[in-house]
Amino acid sequence: MKFIAYKDGKTIEDFSLASAYVFGADSVPLRGSRNIRYNGGVIEFDGRSNETVGLSLMWTAAGFGKIQLCTTRLLDRPEPYILNIELARAKLMQIVVKREEWSLFDGNDKIAAFAHQAQGHFIDALKVISNPAKASVLADRSLRKALIFSERLAARNAEFYLTARCKNKGLGRHSLGCKINPDLLVSEQYRKRLFEMFCFVTIPISWAKLEPQQGKFDFSSIDKVLEYFSGRRLAVCAGPLLYFTKEHLPGWLSGGNLGFEKIREAAYKFVTELIGRYYGKIHAWQVISGINAVNCLEFNFEQIMEMTRTVCLAARTADPKSKSRKIVEILYPWGEYYTEQKDSPPPLVYADMVVQNCIPIDAFGVKMHFGVAEPGCQVRDMMQISSKLDCFSTLGKPLHVTGAAIPGSADKGAEAAGGVWHKEWSPQVQAEWIEQFYKVALGKSFIQSVTYSALADSPSNEVHDCGLLDKSLEMKKAYMSVGKLQKIILKK
Repeated sequence: MKFIAYKDGKTIEDFSLASAYVFGADSVPLRGSRNIRYNGGVIEFDGRSNETVGLSLMWTAAGFGKIQLCTTRLLDRPEPYILNIELARAKLMQIVVKREEWSLFDGNDKIAAFAHQAQGHFIDALKVISNPAKASVLADRSLRKALIFSERLAARNAEFYLTARCKNKGLGRHSLGCKINPDLLVSEQYRKRLFEMFCFVTIPISWAKLEPQQGKFDFSSIDKVLEYFSGRRLAVCAGPLLYFTKEHLPGWLSGGNLGFEKIREAAYKFVTELIGRYYGKIHAWQVISGINAVNCLEFNFEQIMEMTRTVCLAARTADPKSKSRKIVEILYPWGEYYTEQKDSPPPLVYADMVVQNCIPIDAFGVKMHFGVAEPGCQVRDMMQISSKLDCFSTLGKPLHVTGAAIPGSADKGAEAAGGVWHKEWSPQVQAEWIEQFYKVALGKSFIQSVTYSALADSPSNEVHDCGLLDKSLEMKKAYMSVGKLQKIILKK
């Protein structure tokens, strides 16, 4: 299958395909689909006979930013498709679907002009499709108008439902949370900003630090954190308890020759010990995180599900009266990792299997980091984000956004792979993104909370300068954006 890519009516000579992948039905990435080539303005990959597939890749839309976009699913054919037209077609189709789903058809609305212009440019592009260069210019105009309209449509839908939720007291003081950095709690300024803004905090957990030797636990770091919270009306979450990266697993476990059964027994014991120790003190546990995508021990699919079941049962056993919520966290909700990891299930397939197998959990969590030079962290527009969150509504479980983060300053290396939203990252852009994202998420009735991934900038953060406070612990505009939302929720 081939696509010709144009910029300003000329074929693009140099094009990065670092984040590109091919997807099939239900937008699930296809195995081995990263073998995509670019040569002389043409993107090509091995198609599949009698099967429609689409292409997802990072694309610069003039006046909007550099974001991950996709085409519609298409049949293989000898002649190449015009990439610009197919990207515009896909965005216009998504708008039609979401307008129908959200029942937003106000023809007198001021933003409707963008929809009409986008459709008009697209029709004009199809009229001159025999002249690909000219058609690409018109398609680019259509895409830009469509992106602006789609985000404003998502914002309007979010505003409507968020207002209704607040009016009906569907959100409370624990709806907005923040993940802390335990090393910074020694700072009075850090604690002051934390307690001024948040009534819900998440304590990071590292199995490697809590059980450095098998069977010997050291919980002093958590005890110290909880001392800082003593006497305060805080809802406390902790986790993830299990995260299968080499950094988070004890050396005796990840570096040894333990078989799956021994690893499962060790995980069961660790979760039981930890939750049992803090019974009644911790209000929510992220029991396991990202095993759908991150799996340094290379479990197969059956072992992934068995590990999930085991640790969730351990959590339930240690908390028999269910005083705390048990959350399973899902990483990379668009599933890009699935193209290369043969034993990992797509994110929604994994979540559905958890439900279908009656694994005892109270909710799902999803982490959404954007603007990072890492697979799965490419910037997407707000309609794409809203649409992906909607996919979780079918699972029948509440959803928590257990981690949200976006850069607060420009990092050229990261922007090349991670993208930009509207314009170069800055404190102002970060604040605007946070406000829009939070409204989109909290406007959905099945989403119970949104946790920001870092209160303050730190070298240990996964996203560059993503904190709500700078390194001097001074407030950024992003901190003010969260405060504005808190006031709306709490009606202060």
